[in-house]
Amino acid sequence: MENIRNFSIIAHIDHGKSTLADRLIQECGAIEDRKMSEQVMDTMDIEKERGITIKAQSVRLKYKKDGKEYVLNLIDTPGHVDFSYEVSRSLASSEGALLVVDASQGVEAQTIANVYIALENNLELIPVINKIDLPAADPDRVKEDIENTIGLDCTDAIEVSAKTGQGIKELLDAIIERIPAPKGDPKAPTKALIYDSWFDSYLGALALVRVFDGEIKKGQEVLVMGTGKKHEVLDLMYPHPLNPQKTDAIKTGEIGIVVMGLKNIGDVQVGDTITDAANPTPEPIEGFEEAKPFVFAGLYPIDTDKFEDLREALDKLKLNDASIVYEPESSAALGFGFRVGFLGLLHMEVVKERLEREFGLDLIATAPTVTYKVKKSDGSEIEIQNPSELPPPQEIEAIYEPYVKATIITPTEFLGNVLNLLSEKRGTQLRMDYITQDRVMLEYEIPMNEIVMDFYDKLKTVTKGYASFDYEPSGYKEGDLVKLDVRVAGEVVDALSIIVPREKAQYKGRELVKKMKELVPRQLFEVAIQASIGNKIIARETVSAMRKNVTAKCYGGDISRKRKLLEKQKAGKKRMKSIGKVQLPQEAFLSVLKID
Repeated sequence: MENIRNFSIIAHIDHGKSTLADRLIQECGAIEDRKMSEQVMDTMDIEKERGITIKAQSVRLKYKKDGKEYVLNLIDTPGHVDFSYEVSRSLASSEGALLVVDASQGVEAQTIANVYIALENNLELIPVINKIDLPAADPDRVKEDIENTIGLDCTDAIEVSAKTGQGIKELLDAIIERIPAPKGDPKAPTKALIYDSWFDSYLGALALVRVFDGEIKKGQEVLVMGTGKKHEVLDLMYPHPLNPQKTDAIKTGEIGIVVMGLKNIGDVQVGDTITDAANPTPEPIEGFEEAKPFVFAGLYPIDTDKFEDLREALDKLKLNDASIVYEPESSAALGFGFRVGFLGLLHMEVVKERLEREFGLDLIATAPTVTYKVKKSDGSEIEIQNPSELPPPQEIEAIYEPYVKATIITPTEFLGNVLNLLSEKRGTQLRMDYITQDRVMLEYEIPMNEIVMDFYDKLKTVTKGYASFDYEPSGYKEGDLVKLDVRVAGEVVDALSIIVPREKAQYKGRELVKKMKELVPRQLFEVAIQASIGNKIIARETVSAMRKNVTAKCYGGDISRKRKLLEKQKAGKKRMKSIGKVQLPQEAFLSVLKID
């Protein structure tokens, strides 16, 4: 056990985690150069294209130092806030972490969030300054930055360039010297933490585990404590991006893949504990919680016949991503579809893109919403995820909306713009610290509803792309909220309903109908587009009718002839209006997202 080192890599998006993992794998000779590819740990096309890690991956490396052979278990973590629960489980499986910071950009919001998770797990942190080969690199300023913001001593921080391979050997030596070996009792009953799981079409649902006590053996009957189910271990493997190695046992302190022939990934949830069925451990590993969806949106197939295909695609995707939650719903405007719950906005984008790519579907997503708690006048409390589920106003005593604690780091020159944006979004300031002379860290409490639409894009716009943003849920607060409906030709379009603060309802209603007017195609009759709260209309725009010039053939002559023809046309239009239905284009449903 003293020759094992378990460590994770934590960093903000785009600070070079996956590239650093590539260099460590190469330096240890785990993959031949001819088989090496960029971002070798990222398995999905979408990860490689976007340059982000969506699914944490692990690899077992061997490294010789001073004649001794060490086993290094590298646990790669996703950097994005949506997957912070996965990050926390990965860190709970490690004894140390490499804190990677870009030498040209310095500390960012997610760096801080991930450091706090690492410190809660009492990990040994090694600061690594990456990208020192860039012309704009300033390692000394970044070290000062880390010391001021995080309070981590950077005198022996390691400077590397993951791209060129400079400093990688020194980093491997530091991992062995500074990260402690795992502790645990090999004779105690089996106790292993599942920190990742995925579905393999040949082997079924696989669990990636870290063994804390005892060992897992091939053929052993194990108990998954969260589900209370028993399974036989069919096979065991050490993780590797290209060819996992089979083994007969995963011992204390090691990480490995457990094959139990399961058909459903829900049986091996991230954060659960595996123990021996005959002699279980008395206490499961604490901190297990089921992933809770945070953002909800409706997904509908553009071609309504494809509803069953969408159901099948979601079932298959859930095999690989247990955090998706979905249930069928129907909308008068969009037909049949699903209400899907996601961990956050990036997760929503990724899932939609995977459904379209991997399953060849054309989908339309409605505006994302969050879960509200409604206290009814009879004292009962309900949770709603869809504005159409909101009870009538007379039955509502109070509506509670979820809030998040947001951390924003921005250059001081954009501070005014950022503060304006935050006050626009109903944010409450908790603290404001100057990290250095030209960088500020803000902590704000903001309603989740305000950031699910376009907050991130706006923040990037007002700071020319320099600000970084991270958030975590902070509970519910009462809000003065109303449901804003959109009526087209007198009928409520349920897919366009949104819940908004009362003081913003008038403005949002006006903006929405104005936007809709541009998108609704002209008919042979006049179409009224209205925004309403309950039965009260607060804004209206009219799409004028297309009309034929019926008086074109009357040149000269008495005015009464022209009037007669116009009256006849008017009567025909009236009749059409009473039977006319308006077809809304797809862009109309996205217009909700675009209103400022």
